Amino acid sequence: MEFLDDHENNGVTVEQLIEMVSEDYPHSFMVVADDVSISQSDHPLLIVDLLEVRGRRFRSLPAQVPSVENNLSIGNMGFEEFANAVDEGGVFRGLSNM
Repeated sequence: MEFLDDHENNGVTVEQLIEMVSEDYPHSFMVVADDVSISQSDHPLLIVDLLEVRGRRFRSLPAQVPSVENNLSIGNMGFEEFANAVDEGGVFRGLSNM
């Protein structure tokens, strides 16, 4: 996992972020802390697919991001499995909810 904290990206859309990521980027997804993440009490981070269906997305509780990262990185689960396991608000809250 790599972290990028660059104030130059403030106000950039997810589509613009995706365009900044080259096709040979070594990671299959990115995690974005956007206005929704900052403003909501449970801080749901945006998880964006960069490999299977580039630009597909879902939100995840911060505490669940390690589970998402671990499973996607080793190919144990696919992006679609997490995207399909969100609650009615579109947030992934854990594997036990699947």
